[in-house]
Amino acid sequence: MSMAPKPTATPAAPSVGIRPTPVGAQVGTSTAPVGVPSRPPMRSEASERRTLVVGRGISLQGTVSDAERLVVEGTVESQMIQASELFVAQSGVCKGELQVEDAEIAGLFDGTITARNSLVIRSSGKVNGVARCRKLSVEEGGQVSGQMEMLTDAQATASRPATPAPAMPAPAEV
Repeated sequence: MSMAPKPTATPAAPSVGIRPTPVGAQVGTSTAPVGVPSRPPMRSEASERRTLVVGRGISLQGTVSDAERLVVEGTVESQMIQASELFVAQSGVCKGELQVEDAEIAGLFDGTITARNSLVIRSSGKVNGVARCRKLSVEEGGQVSGQMEMLTDAQATASRPATPAPAMPAPAEV
């Protein structure tokens, strides 16, 4: 039979978390409690980005569209990915065809990538296949194997996905 531990001479201090500022209260005025931190400022809608994160150990197959930022820490295989930014982490593997504004590869990319602005290959990064970009940066140790094409301003603009125009009925002839 085990005995319960003896109580200590000093009582344990209660753990009190940080209290949020009441709604409507302003920090620095007499209505806000002293020592209570203010809430972080709300992010504006312009700074919020549609981000898809494929975490470690996760595999994704399919088409990705309308993502502003794609972060690959696991494995992605796709026929077509269109995003503004791509980041392939050191643990990430990305295979397929990609069209992005900017890309940073620290893991493995295998396929065709078109970066209309910049393509950065980190020291741990490896690109196999076709890489098209306007600006290229390869850190010491980074690898490129395959075909490399540098885009001109006109080519970069032409490779942007076209937004279909709304269908307009033809004018009737009189």
